[in-house]
Amino acid sequence: MTPLELRHQVRSGQFRQPTSGYCGAYAQANLVILPQAQADDFLRFCQRNPRACPLLAVGEPGQWNLAALGADMDLRSDVPGYNVYRAGQLSAQPLTLHEIWRDDLVVFAIGCSFSFEQMLMDAGIALRHVEQRKNVAMYRSNIPNIAAGPFGGNMVVSMRPMKARDAIRAIQITSRFPAVHGAPVHLGDPALIGIADLAQPDYGDAVAVGADELPVFWACGVTPQEALRGAALPLVITHQPGYMLVTDIPNASLAAF
Repeated sequence: MTPLELRHQVRSGQFRQPTSGYCGAYAQANLVILPQAQADDFLRFCQRNPRACPLLAVGEPGQWNLAALGADMDLRSDVPGYNVYRAGQLSAQPLTLHEIWRDDLVVFAIGCSFSFEQMLMDAGIALRHVEQRKNVAMYRSNIPNIAAGPFGGNMVVSMRPMKARDAIRAIQITSRFPAVHGAPVHLGDPALIGIADLAQPDYGDAVAVGADELPVFWACGVTPQEALRGAALPLVITHQPGYMLVTDIPNASLAAF
């Protein structure tokens, strides 16, 4: 299935599930949509926190079809799960955004770690959440973001258990792709980054970590959702964690070296 075919399935309501493991050669994106009045502050937040918020594209006010991300794209309907926050609280999870779309809304597309998963699997590195058809496990950490305007908080991280040799290879592979979070931010003892229990992720699904494995943590594009909740804006729209926008951007084109 091509990214366009997948987006059409999402648009028609046939696909409503996490996108990890789909269209593996193409970049997936986190989505943040907020009013133009807060867009400059959020842009600075992304620029100051590039590990968690690597920008793939930014739209103009009211623009819902960013050509830089793909053909025949409608960001109001082509994401399999949306979250709508009002005053920092989750208020709705609509199937589409058509009824609440406004001409002052600005779209931010942020790189996603799902984008490098196919590269890891091609290198022989097993990904348990993909094998078990689960959403990736995501956790709130104690790693502080650099604040900008009302946006701050701590980094959210995604975790994949790996044997030590695979973790080393994963670092080598992902470090070449800063546009989709780059190298891990931590591996080993989760308590060192403020995570008390790997069996209780804040987002996504837990997976077991074997006795011969290390938990490996990447900066996660859900980080802005925590910052946005803390900012308590009147209206913010995001994807549901793990339910990403699948773009037409080849992952290979994002390599930095």
